Amino acid sequence: MPHIKLSEEVAEALERERPLVGLESTIFSHLGLPSPANQEALARATAAIRSQGAVPAVTAIIDGIPRVGLEESEQESILGPARKTAERDIAVAVAQRWSVGATTVSASLALCAEVGIPVFATGGIGGVHHGSETTGDVSSDLGAISLHSVVTVCAGAKAFLDIPKTLEVLETEAVPVLGYQTDEFPLFYARSAGIPVPARVESAGEVAAILAERIRWDQGGVLLAVPVPENAAIPEHEIRSAIEDALERSHGLRGAEVTPFVLEQIAQITGGRSIPANLALAENNARVAAQVAVEFSKLLG
Repeated sequence: MPHIKLSEEVAEALERERPLVGLESTIFSHLGLPSPANQEALARATAAIRSQGAVPAVTAIIDGIPRVGLEESEQESILGPARKTAERDIAVAVAQRWSVGATTVSASLALCAEVGIPVFATGGIGGVHHGSETTGDVSSDLGAISLHSVVTVCAGAKAFLDIPKTLEVLETEAVPVLGYQTDEFPLFYARSAGIPVPARVESAGEVAAILAERIRWDQGGVLLAVPVPENAAIPEHEIRSAIEDALERSHGLRGAEVTPFVLEQIAQITGGRSIPANLALAENNARVAAQVAVEFSKLLG
């Protein structure tokens, strides 16, 4: 894989077949969480992964080089301004030697799949935006989840998206959507969107076994939806009201502009309560992802 640079720790873990968990870098940049919350998110997510016996692998584009795993001295680079980098942008970012490309879910999945990391953790996936029947605004995250044989661990889709349509696209793309110890799809900041999940799983071992079968049949990825921890959740009615206000303020924005703007507005409307919820769910997703990675490693061993 000469076209991808691995950190020393990730390279060693791959060589020794130790469990790894991929992480996107968008959430840790200015596009995801404000400073210093983004730095806290990175510290908590990586610590959660290590606590379960797995190795964290942050993905990014640094000086035009795709990266899987960052040395400790390099982590500062992803905490500041960066260019949002989806899977479609990787070739452009490399050819134009972007200084810092913050990888989204789709780009991170592509990099994880390329180096052989079977589990990836994020906050919330992208999906179908409201009004997509007019704008055609559907995140490439959904296609990437379908294509790459990786478990994506999330707290649902970003809460301001059209959740029913997002789940319909995932069904069309033949992606298994699993609820982790829940019967309902999470709503990012809230524990439920009020929509049932197609399948419920109780353990990391079940998820690992499902991924193994998907790989056996060459069927692509799996989406594991994990509710935000109860002590950090925002009630569904409250977050839905905040989302409606934020979307009203975002009128006229399109594409990559929408997500960071709406997240910022939700933080303002909720009096900053969305940020602790975001930190808690990112940490929890990372912990569950590491448990899945450990169980999947056992199946291979």
